[in-house]
Amino acid sequence: MTQFDCFSSEAVGFLQDLKANNTKDWFAANKATYETHLKAPSKLFADDMAFSLRDLTGQDHGSKIFRIHRDVRFSKDKTPYNAHLHLAFMPTGQEGQPPMWFFGLSPEKLSLGCGVFRYENGVLDAFRDAMAGSLGAELIQNTAEMREQGFRIGDPELKRVPSGFDKDHPHEEALRRKGYSVWMDAETPAFVLEPNLTERTATMFAELMPVFLLLSRIK
Repeated sequence: MTQFDCFSSEAVGFLQDLKANNTKDWFAANKATYETHLKAPSKLFADDMAFSLRDLTGQDHGSKIFRIHRDVRFSKDKTPYNAHLHLAFMPTGQEGQPPMWFFGLSPEKLSLGCGVFRYENGVLDAFRDAMAGSLGAELIQNTAEMREQGFRIGDPELKRVPSGFDKDHPHEEALRRKGYSVWMDAETPAFVLEPNLTERTATMFAELMPVFLLLSRIK
């Protein structure tokens, strides 16, 4: 069985070249490079990371590799391909919307994250109820502490507290959110070219465990 260690320089080079030549003709001419150096290793890496996240969290995880083909039906940008590699890892066998882990490799950098982009209807209600209670204070404190440590966290999506909650609620910052995710960035994509990528990625994900544990309490 083939073992995964790290991505090749050809993988990063492919993404860099795809960004500069985002056409169907160029992709067709270079598809073999994509299949060999990006698609196949990604599957091996996804399997390895699922096992590592089980060790980190104590929970079984599944994985998803996002398509390289873009859905351009409702987009003004008609370039046919994503010039990046995106993977997500999620706990399996759970109700609701548990937090996920994100791996995003672009020609410029690697981004790792944990959280929920946007809660779905129904689960969003549970999230808001939790934010109105003690968990909201924890999330606000987590945001401040992790930003101080250099993590990247987006601002709340809403300008006002949603209806049903006091507009002057002490947890208004948390209540104005529709999701919550925290990110860290490697300075260059060269991070993925060094040996033991799975182990090193898991070590970085471990820094995001406070986010995973906090959001896992929302039912």
